[in-house]
Amino acid sequence: MASQIEVAEKKRVCVIGGTGFAASLLLKLLLEKGYAVNTTVRDPDNQKKISHLRDLQGLGELKIFRGDLTDEECFDAPIAGCDIVFHVATPVNFQSEDPENDMIKPAVQGVHNVLKACAKSQTVKKVILTSSAAAVSINTLSGNGLVMDENNWTDVEFLSSAKPPTWGYPASKTLAEKAAWKFAQENNINLITIIPTLMTGYSNASDISSSMGLSMSLITGNEFLINALKGMQVLSGSISITHVEDVCRAHMFVAEKESASGRYICCAANTSVPELAKFLNGRYPQYKVPTDFGDFPSKAKLILSSQKLLDEGFSFKYGIEEIYDQTVEYFKAKGLLN
Repeated sequence: MASQIEVAEKKRVCVIGGTGFAASLLLKLLLEKGYAVNTTVRDPDNQKKISHLRDLQGLGELKIFRGDLTDEECFDAPIAGCDIVFHVATPVNFQSEDPENDMIKPAVQGVHNVLKACAKSQTVKKVILTSSAAAVSINTLSGNGLVMDENNWTDVEFLSSAKPPTWGYPASKTLAEKAAWKFAQENNINLITIIPTLMTGYSNASDISSSMGLSMSLITGNEFLINALKGMQVLSGSISITHVEDVCRAHMFVAEKESASGRYICCAANTSVPELAKFLNGRYPQYKVPTDFGDFPSKAKLILSSQKLLDEGFSFKYGIEEIYDQTVEYFKAKGLLN
C-alpha cells in the first residue's frame, strides 16, 4: 500500500544542466528521495558525457532531454508538468577572449529561456536558481573582517571597467541572477537563489570539475591553479569552501521548505590561501604543502555568512576537515595524487 501512496505523491522536478558537477549529484539525491526527474544536457547523443546519468536511471525515473541555454524553445518539453525547476547550468570559460559573448550573454539568455518555459508550464510552483558567491563578494571595499550577506551584490561596474583576470565569470553570474529576479517579479514566479562558494568533495560526474582542481591545487602543486586560487582571494576577498553535497542538500531544502524565500548563501568555511595551506600541511603532511607565501595577504578580507540559511533550519553536514578528507580520497582513487 505504501508504495502506491508514494507513486501517487511522486513529484516531478526538472534539473537544467544535468552533466555539471553539482547537478549530477543533485540528480542522484533527488532520485534517491523518490522524485521523478527530468534533466537537460547539451548533447544527449554524447554517450561518454552522459554515461553517469544513464547509470543513475537505475535509481528511479530519470528522463534526459536536449537543452541549450541559447535555444528559446528547447526547455518547454523538459519543464512541462514539473512542480519544481532547478536551474543549475551556467556557461563557464575562464580562458575566454570574449566573455561578453561566451559567458555573459548566454547566461542571461539562459535564465530568460528557462524562466519563460516555467511561466508557460502553468505547473511550476518554485524555481531554484544556482547563483554563485562570485555574485556577492566582489567589491572595492577595503579593510578586514567584512561580513557579506544576501543583501550584498558584486560590483559589475568595477568588473567591466577594471577587467581583472576571469572577470567574465563573476559578471555573468551577477547579471544572470539580477535578470532572473527581474523576470520572476514581472511574471509572478516563485524564485529562490542558492549562492554557493567554491565547491569540492566527491563527484559522480564524468569529468573532474574546475572547482575541485582549484580547491586541491595546494596539494597537487599545480602552479597555474595555485595562482588562480590566489587571484580568487585577491578578487573575491576570501577562499570560501563548501562540500558539493551540502550545496545540493541546500537546493532541496529550500525547494521543500514553505517559508523559504529570496537569496541564500551556502558557505561552510571561510579562509585565505595561506591559512588553507597551513591547515592542509598539518592535516596531510605527506603532500608537503608549501606554507610560505611571502607578502601575500595572510587573512581574508571578508567572510560570506550562511546565517540566513541556518536560521531557516538548514545544517551543514561537512566542515573543512571532512570536505578535504573526502576530496583527497577522491583524488587518490582517481590516481591524481602521487
